Amino acid sequence: MGQRSAPKRPKGSQGPEGGTPAEALRLAPWARWRQGWEQGRQRFRGWFPHVPVALAVVILGLINLAPVWHVIKTEISATPFTIHALTTEAWRIAPRVVAGFLLFGAAGGLLWRSRLSWTVALLLAAATLMLAWRSGAATPEALMIFNGLILLVLLVFQRDFDRSSLAAGTLFAIVSILLLLGYAVFGTFVLGRGFAPPVTTLTSALYFAVVTMATVGYGDIVPKSADARFFVMSVIILGITVFATSISAVVVPAMTARMQNLMKGGGRRMIRKNHYVIVGATSLARNTCRELLARHLPVTVIVSSAADTEAFGEADVLVGDASDADVLRKAGVPDATAVLALRDDDSENAFTVLAVKELNPATRTVAAVNHGKNMARVHHVRPDLVIAPQVMGGELLAMALNNEELDSETLMRRLFQAGKTDQ
Repeated sequence: MGQRSAPKRPKGSQGPEGGTPAEALRLAPWARWRQGWEQGRQRFRGWFPHVPVALAVVILGLINLAPVWHVIKTEISATPFTIHALTTEAWRIAPRVVAGFLLFGAAGGLLWRSRLSWTVALLLAAATLMLAWRSGAATPEALMIFNGLILLVLLVFQRDFDRSSLAAGTLFAIVSILLLLGYAVFGTFVLGRGFAPPVTTLTSALYFAVVTMATVGYGDIVPKSADARFFVMSVIILGITVFATSISAVVVPAMTARMQNLMKGGGRRMIRKNHYVIVGATSLARNTCRELLARHLPVTVIVSSAADTEAFGEADVLVGDASDADVLRKAGVPDATAVLALRDDDSENAFTVLAVKELNPATRTVAAVNHGKNMARVHHVRPDLVIAPQVMGGELLAMALNNEELDSETLMRRLFQAGKTDQ
């Protein structure tokens, strides 16, 4: 009888040296597209997408303010010209005017990648689109399409606006209060005849606006007409909303940071230098973190969800997208000893390795492979080490059942594979 030949290794579990160069370099179309997209985002991270999005929001704000110039031009050229006729006509387009100025403020926050500004811009874009749609034929179709495109762009790039800072919250609070004050003063002056006594000066309008926004209500100026009463109701509701939102925008980021520092042990944070960065919340990531900490080695863990932080105990944990250069910098990747990409998704591990190489090619990288068909593709991004415990576990079990020789050198060689191929 002939000698039984050893079973062949599955094609997907072979490294790049086990197949043709074309097979080693071949990536699925969606993977090539995503790789190019992520590389482009990293290359232009300094200004894209927040600068173009902020510019588009500014243009949308100018579009909403365009009717103001038309009203001013029409009323000034009219005979006879009166200030009251001008302000009465302008009052009809007040919602779009307020939205236009708020869009300017939101655009400033978008330049800082503020999540709060992104939320405000999204709500305003939806509101202005609704106003344009209700206007019907009075609004050009091209402007409605532009408004809809901005709304779509904000939704597509929502991950890029994830910063919650005290500066952005303070800017939003100041701009919102000033705009609300302007709205209250302007509306009170235009509807002055609907109050008792009538409001005929800007000083009286400013006084009534401040008293109403503060919900003091001395009662010396009272709305009498239906328009004036509805206007005062809108000022009270907007005032409560703006003040509550402004307080939360300023206080919540500071309180959140303070609570995180307290939960991390008295506000101390690990110096992220010459440390190990673990990406993922898998069992392999948790066990690796526990063993490194047991050996008194510094570890920083990057997880995608705040719910995963509890699994790592007292470790230094950062919540964010590990393919984002800003998150990697915050985790200290340029000064790290090694980065271990240990997530369940092989493509995410590959993109993490690519992002690390973009920041610092000298940083050592380890990538986990969970599916044999992805082995060559992960090798293609050239990590320093590839670990495939799930892939190799089945093969080693089959070898043991087939009475093939197993030794420690073979086990280690097949469990860990060098990521860089020979040239």
